[in-house]
Amino acid sequence: MKKIALIHDWLTVYGGAERLLKQLIAIFPTADLFTTVDFLPKKDRTFLSNTKITTSFIQKLPFARKKYRYYLSLMTQAVESFDLSDYDIVISVSHCVAKGVLTGPDQLHICICCSPVRYAWDMQHEYLEESGLDKGLKGFLAKRLMHKMRLWDYRTANSVDHFIAISDFIQRRIHKIYRRSSHTIYPPVDITNFSLNEKKEDFYLTASRFVPYKKMDLIVKTFAQMPHKKLVVIGDGPDFQKVAKNASANVKMLGYQPFEVLQKHMQKAKAFIFAPKEDFGIIPIEAQACGTPVIAYGKGGALETIQGLDSSKPTGLFFYEQSTTALQKAIEQFEALASSPSPSNCRKNALRFSEARYQKEILTFVKKAWSDFSNHPQPKEDSPQNNLSNFAKC
Repeated sequence: MKKIALIHDWLTVYGGAERLLKQLIAIFPTADLFTTVDFLPKKDRTFLSNTKITTSFIQKLPFARKKYRYYLSLMTQAVESFDLSDYDIVISVSHCVAKGVLTGPDQLHICICCSPVRYAWDMQHEYLEESGLDKGLKGFLAKRLMHKMRLWDYRTANSVDHFIAISDFIQRRIHKIYRRSSHTIYPPVDITNFSLNEKKEDFYLTASRFVPYKKMDLIVKTFAQMPHKKLVVIGDGPDFQKVAKNASANVKMLGYQPFEVLQKHMQKAKAFIFAPKEDFGIIPIEAQACGTPVIAYGKGGALETIQGLDSSKPTGLFFYEQSTTALQKAIEQFEALASSPSPSNCRKNALRFSEARYQKEILTFVKKAWSDFSNHPQPKEDSPQNNLSNFAKC
């Protein structure tokens, strides 16, 4: 039996990266987990089961529970401090530092890359501006830190044997930044939690954390200019009050809601509005699983998960500029369609992203990678192709 280590950036909320980790633990239940900090709330920890978890020295630093991101300059050292010498296979789930773990020539390292560090590379200017760190001494220090992060990030990419991208969009980013090839395996969506409903009501829905790049302000402002169209907004976050100030009478701001309320609205909405440029984007697939079409910004992972009007079986449509004018035109175009994208086609499209499919593809990839690695200690860079060889579940 091969000994496997799972590496995660940090455990603080149950988000997209944690959904990937959940599947890895299900596939490799005896694997050990390493992460810089673990402050995941009790209500979100069930997927961790009996997994042995090792944290770094940052776990015990002052204010780490709420201010762990302030220790970004120490994160690289923290992830390098893990001793993984006893493990045959190392699988990192990385959007920041996890892929930088130290491994030896007799260890196989597979990185499931959510993205190269966004705020250090092509999205640096956007993140610094949104954080108020684009000017003055703080701006200089932040840019200096990002410069060092880029050097470290590029160097550590060389220690990864195989990259798995979460979308073709991220595959292109991996190649652009690291000049490495990768294999796309789309993240899983728990389709079973969302049921098809073909009876729609006269309102639109959007749901997200209220952080700048999610563009919730754009959606609310757009509907403020369309007073005869109803919008329901679900979610909470740092920008909630700022966005709520722009809400008009036709916009219902529900704040955080339990899953049952979100599911109910997803099933009944005439369409789901999705405005950010996401690396993948799970919630548009959840909406489609309910039979609800999606009006989405036409960049990033949405182009791979939503079938536009040029498809024989469309599940939504796109707008190509993050502006109120572009979104308003897309909504008007949606309402002018002779027939809306059918709920059944939306549901069928969502089924492409099931958890069972993800587990099968990941296990197949690891099997082939280990077979190639054990037979050839210096594996080729190219990702292994799918094949159904017999490999005992670790």
